[in-house]
Amino acid sequence: MSSQRLCLKIKGTVQGVGFRPFIYRLAKELGLKGWVKNDVAGVVIEIEGDINQLNLFQAQLISEQPARSHIHSIMSEWRDAVNDQDFQILASSQYFRDDEIKTAIILPDLATCEDCLQDIRDSQNRRDRYAFTNCTNCGPRYSIMTGLPYDRHNTTMRHFVMCADCAAEYDNPLDRRFHAQPNACPRCGPQLELWDRDQQVMATGDRALMETVRAIQKGQILAIKGLGGFHLVVDATNLKVIAKLRERKHRPHKPLALMYPNLELLAQDCEVSELEVQLLRSVVAPIVLLKKRQPSVHPCIADQNAYIGAMLPYTPLHHLLMAELQTPIVATSGNRAEEPICIDNQEAIANLGEIADLFLVHNRDIAQPVDDSIVRMIGDQSMVIRSARGLAPLAIDYPLYPQFLPTTNSRILAVGGHLKNTIALSFPQETEQSIILSQHIGDLGTTATLEHCQQIRQQLSDAYGFVPRAIACDLHPDYISSQYAQQLSQAWQLPLIPVQHHYAHVLANMADHQLQPDVFGIAWDGSGYGTDGTIWGGEFLKVTETGFERVAHLRRFKLLGGERAVKEPRRMALSLLWEVYGDRLWSIESEVVRSVRQSFSQSELAILSTLLSKQDVMQTSSMGRLFDGVAALLGICKIASFEGQAALALESLCDRTETTDFYQFDVKKNSELDWTGVISSILEDRLNHVDIATIAVKFHNTLVEMIAYMAMQVGLEQVVLTGGCFQNRYLMEKAIAKLTQLGFCPYGHRRIPANDAGLAVGQVIAAMMALHHRG
Repeated sequence: MSSQRLCLKIKGTVQGVGFRPFIYRLAKELGLKGWVKNDVAGVVIEIEGDINQLNLFQAQLISEQPARSHIHSIMSEWRDAVNDQDFQILASSQYFRDDEIKTAIILPDLATCEDCLQDIRDSQNRRDRYAFTNCTNCGPRYSIMTGLPYDRHNTTMRHFVMCADCAAEYDNPLDRRFHAQPNACPRCGPQLELWDRDQQVMATGDRALMETVRAIQKGQILAIKGLGGFHLVVDATNLKVIAKLRERKHRPHKPLALMYPNLELLAQDCEVSELEVQLLRSVVAPIVLLKKRQPSVHPCIADQNAYIGAMLPYTPLHHLLMAELQTPIVATSGNRAEEPICIDNQEAIANLGEIADLFLVHNRDIAQPVDDSIVRMIGDQSMVIRSARGLAPLAIDYPLYPQFLPTTNSRILAVGGHLKNTIALSFPQETEQSIILSQHIGDLGTTATLEHCQQIRQQLSDAYGFVPRAIACDLHPDYISSQYAQQLSQAWQLPLIPVQHHYAHVLANMADHQLQPDVFGIAWDGSGYGTDGTIWGGEFLKVTETGFERVAHLRRFKLLGGERAVKEPRRMALSLLWEVYGDRLWSIESEVVRSVRQSFSQSELAILSTLLSKQDVMQTSSMGRLFDGVAALLGICKIASFEGQAALALESLCDRTETTDFYQFDVKKNSELDWTGVISSILEDRLNHVDIATIAVKFHNTLVEMIAYMAMQVGLEQVVLTGGCFQNRYLMEKAIAKLTQLGFCPYGHRRIPANDAGLAVGQVIAAMMALHHRG
């Protein structure tokens, strides 16, 4: 029987996961000839032989692909045989040009696999207790990558020359370390060192690790260089050192993430479902928000919060460290307040020297700063809160609307928002738009974070050979990200496309679920600049192929002091009370109203009274600010030390009790949902000494009723729930259940964060549509 030749072009997560060695072994087993190589979009295979064997090859390629790979699409073409004599793996570097657009998926860092764990626990293995052990199934990827293709010379491992044993593994197609780019061992690879604040080396290698263990046990604060940056680490059972860490880091209340040695210890402190176990043990190994078992976890870890962020070890270094400690540790990002995570040894000494007592460092450079990802379960679905290690960069393929044609003009750079900033690059494909969402960058409140954003944009652009044809940003002109976009637009002479904040939120959710218009979007968050010049945040939007319509919103109320109102929920409580009582506010003597007034000095009240009586004070329709005001009225958070503190405390009350009751609300003729009756009812409940947990549940239930009412009014089947407020587990689960019961198809976020970290994706899609309509 004559031979035939099959050409396959495969897109997906197929680089850096042992895909080419898998193809090589499969071809050899089936007696087929040809070659496999990486290309700019994924993997290309040309293979020839008997038709039956080729068909078997295609079937096994899909059914037996490596565990870490994911095939998005396969394009096949039959050709005449050319009579190859063998099957080989071609060097990818020969097939990449610097000026090409590269759409191959960059693989995120992968948690340590079981085989490598066995290696570091085996006293007879040459990698016994080696903290940088990895293979094609695990280890660093994005964090060490300096360019594409993902080959060793394009990683920070280029500085380490493999010894003969490692080189033999790397060159052997039958070895699991074949073409494992970070491959190394104690003889030729990175090494640990323990430094003091003066950079004096106190110990090296395994001794450095053991001295680190002893320092943690003695109550010291350690800065430990991990996969994508430094952690600040203390013993989670030592309340004195936790208080010291909070004081030095200026982080008085924000929850601290914990790392546990094993699942058994974690389950003593937290309720863990089977789905949450799967997340903890996955290749992502994220921080998972888990419900605390009271009183196992001390309030100093996450005060006024029913949940804590917990994770398991995910690198050989963490596994070795935790095996010795056998107790949970605080493992929080190694940075100063409001600044990016430290990735460089010298940077850590300079920035963390007043926080950490000692530094466990290593000499493998981190190319890409990557925080820990954060995930929580909503019902039976996982929701990404922070997309970083193990998840980023995130590749999204969004189907183009039927009337759109892909053009080079839809190469879009989106710079995201001000808080929880991420950026996105967008490439046109045949029938879809490929969007690459960066890792979590942070809040753009400091020069250091903006520089961090600029570096990540440059690195991703260089890696993909990306040159934008348009720039998208938030509509708010005062956002640092918007001003940065303006500068780029002027420097590069490119179109600048501002996108309304909540519209971008809805589009991001649509991309997450591959939805096409028409869609009813409910976007609730802290703030976003509206098209009418006010601050939006409690929005009901109808999204079509041509844009969006604001069909309803929360009743507006005054932002007393702008940004100060965000940090002081008591100001929002006062604003809500003004909407209910007007001038009578100052004479009412109910306990709750008096408590709110007494939280201010007389001079402060005089200023606030003047602001409330003015007509030109900035107003908001923000659901996030409504949450803040209600939390302050319940007395659980009047001053916030971190964003979302009041809302978290209010959500956590819902775990204390159950009720199906809700408060009545009104809908005005101008499509305002009037919450003043809700506030009046809350005040009445407080007067009647109703438990604040019951009030919190009734408040949440009321919001669910608002969602259901507006869904019925709009009548679109697809309902997307987006914005930071929908990270609230109680609200999401109740809203999804209610909408489903009413016959709607509700969609919460999954891979793309519901908070402002998802804005860049929505900005890309909005810009793509705007460019199309401009012609």
